[in-house]
Amino acid sequence: LFPQLLSGRYRDTQTSITDSSAVYRVSRDKSTNVTLIDLPGHESLRLQFLERFKAAARAIVFVVDSVAFQREVKDVAEFLYQVLVDSTVLRNAPALLIACNKQDVTMAKSAKLIQQQLEKELNTLRVTRSAAPTSLDGSATGGPAQLGKKGKDFDFSQLPMKVEFVECSARGSKGEEGEADLEGLEKWLVKVA
Repeated sequence: LFPQLLSGRYRDTQTSITDSSAVYRVSRDKSTNVTLIDLPGHESLRLQFLERFKAAARAIVFVVDSVAFQREVKDVAEFLYQVLVDSTVLRNAPALLIACNKQDVTMAKSAKLIQQQLEKELNTLRVTRSAAPTSLDGSATGGPAQLGKKGKDFDFSQLPMKVEFVECSARGSKGEEGEADLEGLEKWLVKVA
């Protein structure tokens, strides 16, 4: 999505080990620009890069692979949980977009299904994390904040930030020559700029 937004062309990418940043013109008729920062997707690095940029983030785009989602739902939810209970993220409450990418592929899961599955998985994580033992002296460990409202199943409306879902495709329906579908993402960027 990052190179497609910036250049308008599809490019195969690999999981990176460093961040990339670029200025993005939000709208053709406005002179509004935002700095986009693409964090590495490798699981051993993504949290350390998030740590570096989270305080300045006005918005977060959390990209989900809609094709691999079913088999990766636990990993996706685990990372999203860590983002959502982070004290800086909770305090700043940046707008959050869950971008359900690869919608050009037949087996892609819909944004609605992804939202439902994430809420269910985040609720499970919340329950298991809140049941974690306290420290030896009986005090709480000062761990991450509680996700959502106590006593209710988790849903995204319980968060202090506005969370939206959008279906998109960086590749487009005809592979590299196809027209990418980033309209929902681009409209969201205009809104949060």
